[in-house]
Amino acid sequence: MKLGITRLDFLRGAIASLATAAVSPSRAADAIAQLAPPPAARLAPSLLDLEFSIVEQIRPFDLLPEGFVQVHEQFREASLRRLTRTGLQSEGAPAQMSLSPGRLRLTSSRAEPTLLRTEAGPVAPYCTVVVTIGSSKTGTDEAGTVTAGLVRDASNYVIASFERNGDPAKAAVAIDVRVEGRTTRVASVNVDLAGATRCAFTVNENYVTALVARGADWVPVVQYRITDLLDLRNPAVLRQYRYGFGAGGAGATVTIEDVRAGYFGQAGIRDLHVISHSDGRPYIRNGKLYLTATQAGLSFFQAAHWGVWTLDLDEPYQVEPVAALFFERDGLVLGDHAGQIVADDHDGGFHVAVSSWGDFAFKGMHVRYCRTFKNILSGVHVLKSARMSLPTDISAWDPSMVRIGGRWYVGFVESPYQDPTRGFNFHPALARSDRGGSLNRLSKVGADLSRDQTEGTILQKVGGRWYLLASDGVDRQYRVYDLSMKLLGFLKAPYGSNIPHPQVIPISDRGQTTYLLITFEGTQYHEELLGYGTHGDLIVMRAAQTRRGSEFERS
Repeated sequence: MKLGITRLDFLRGAIASLATAAVSPSRAADAIAQLAPPPAARLAPSLLDLEFSIVEQIRPFDLLPEGFVQVHEQFREASLRRLTRTGLQSEGAPAQMSLSPGRLRLTSSRAEPTLLRTEAGPVAPYCTVVVTIGSSKTGTDEAGTVTAGLVRDASNYVIASFERNGDPAKAAVAIDVRVEGRTTRVASVNVDLAGATRCAFTVNENYVTALVARGADWVPVVQYRITDLLDLRNPAVLRQYRYGFGAGGAGATVTIEDVRAGYFGQAGIRDLHVISHSDGRPYIRNGKLYLTATQAGLSFFQAAHWGVWTLDLDEPYQVEPVAALFFERDGLVLGDHAGQIVADDHDGGFHVAVSSWGDFAFKGMHVRYCRTFKNILSGVHVLKSARMSLPTDISAWDPSMVRIGGRWYVGFVESPYQDPTRGFNFHPALARSDRGGSLNRLSKVGADLSRDQTEGTILQKVGGRWYLLASDGVDRQYRVYDLSMKLLGFLKAPYGSNIPHPQVIPISDRGQTTYLLITFEGTQYHEELLGYGTHGDLIVMRAAQTRRGSEFERS
């Protein structure tokens, strides 16, 4: 299912209409230069003097990361006895099962599939089931149907069906939802499955997608949002379901070589934000930088979720997801994302602030907050959060937190509206606590009301001076403010597509400091079917300048 109007459409329209009225970047830069202090008065080094260039650009696409696999069926003798007991058939007898070395063969007597329910399921509706399809004894594609999905029992399931009846070049892929014995085929498409070796079922929120692969690359073929029939965001509903797979087709024999199931990974990543200590030091362990990222799902904002990643500082193309974070609120488990985690060195645990994109419906946005003592930098977690008390009466997102001189500072984005017709309007803002105060008592420092397409607020220290950074989608520049919200200038760094967030990080090691900038861009994945929201590439930049001395020590 594709939304008729996406946020990208809004931004394109807004940028096009504003471009003729906007002050040119060169004139704006001249004006800012008059406001900035002369070089001799600046703290060295100045963030404005750093010159960044791209050193890595990668697309970390993965439907099912290895560290998040919950089920791996390899079909040994013991598994046959177990699977025979779990075979579910809505009518008639289940398919007959047999094993050849490392393969499961199912021979069906009915068109309806026999479903094999595993013993594991997800705690949040962001998951994947991948089935590797075998060939016949003669090496040709088999007729019959392969299924993958979530199964409660014979009367309740949601599955993707890959139907190769007769000519595999004229096959069909469908999404079926069965609730209390009633089956609804919500979507179906004719597709060529000749030579397909793997098929996949994914859920992102309630978006169900079926994909196929002939080699390494996955291609989505059909999608439907099933909310009206089955709401998997409800934890009382989801906990009854387990990963499942199976086969059908009257008189057909289907060979399955391998099944993997677990938590969905990402079509791309965005909104990168370094995990920090409360004083702003980046969280680094064993030479790896910890950061959060929005992990793009296979549809709009609700389909994404939040994760923790590591980036190898010696080989910055080596990134790895290490934790998946979900949020329970208003009776639902959601994929809220775009925020920051701060490790509290004094009292322990973590401060977590995140944006409420998990149920976005053009009805406003806000920032959520929780304090947790769980090890959320590893594994899968569902956290309970509350609305963060930001000093604003309008929508907010993209929180950034740090404690400076006994005060909490929180950068965030304010948004007067998000509208299907008018588009989105948003600008950066800054709040702080009293000295010795907490995150739940903040006063507003200021906001840049001259901007209406500027987000991605980042608080960062360089050369002993703190800055608020934000990304301007109209002028295509990274804006740099001081802690009074006075504009100082612009980063010297490539600005790609979308509205990339300017996450600058000073990395100090052996008495030398280098500067990285990690961000993203807006390349979509099969936008023609999935719509906007599946971006983007990870981009790592490095500054040409270094400095002696240590801003932060690596640990």
